Order: sequence, then structure tokens, then C-alpha cells
Amino acid sequence: MTESYTGMIRSLVGHACIFVPGVRALIVDDQGRVLLQRRSDTGCWGLPGGSVELGETALDALRREVLEETGLTVVSAEPMALYSGPEQKFAYPNGDEVQCFAVAFIVRQWKGVPRADGIEGTQVRFWPRDRLPGDLAPIHVETLADLERYRGNFILSGEGGLK
Repeated sequence: MTESYTGMIRSLVGHACIFVPGVRALIVDDQGRVLLQRRSDTGCWGLPGGSVELGETALDALRREVLEETGLTVVSAEPMALYSGPEQKFAYPNGDEVQCFAVAFIVRQWKGVPRADGIEGTQVRFWPRDRLPGDLAPIHVETLADLERYRGNFILSGEGGLK
């Protein structure tokens, strides 16, 4: 397996903040619940997702990340929002800093049964949207809130509601 683009950049800059293009999956079941994974690195619950690799489209990355982290095959996905700006900056427990530029997709059609990969996540679970866990990954709180207000118009996060 070749090293990821993010891994290559990280090897050059150490823990310094890097700009990372990424995707987030809002996997919603027929009961309206959303699939979250408990992250291995932080212990927080968060959305499946990750970095876009060189040569991939955002949709390719979404399909790859969802399959890797949940075992699900994305059948269709709807782009919901773009997240960018200083609010998307965070540090991993190992000290690596990133600022995300991420597209969130709503996934209502998939194949398979959700399962944690045991590497990036220790559990996966569908949560009722009005009873989400308190220990959510901070950068996913806004994305989950935007799912509630989404009415078919693409959301540009950090732009004061500009669509």
C-alpha cells in the first residue's frame, strides 16, 4: 500500500498544521437515525470520513472512507455542505494539527451491515438525532446540526448562512 497524501505531507512538516481536503458521511437510516463511530484516537463519537487522496474525487473518497470505517458500500450520496475556515482546525492526540476543508454528504442508500474497523473506530451505532451522545467530535457538532436544518440547499459553513 502506498503512503497517503496526508502521510507524505506529514512526514515533511512534522506536527505543524496542514490543510486537509476531506469528506464526511451523514449515513441516515429509514428511521432517521444517523450512524456514528467511536473514534479510536480520541474516544469521541464522530461521523465516518477522512481525507481525499491524490487522484480521487470527493465522492470516491467518501465511498472509500465509508467502506473502510463502517463496512458499508455507498449506493448514492447527496452533497449537503462545505466546511472550511478556522473553526475546522483541530489537533489529534499525537500532536498533529490540521485544518479541514470538508464536504459533507448525506447517504440514505447503502449496502451491507455497519461494523467498526477496529483501527479508526471501536464501535459504530445508529443514534436518534434528538439523542446524540454528549462526547461528539467538536468539528462534527455543526455538521450534525446542519443536517437538521438542511432543506435541499447546499450549505456553506462559516458564511453566515449564505447559500
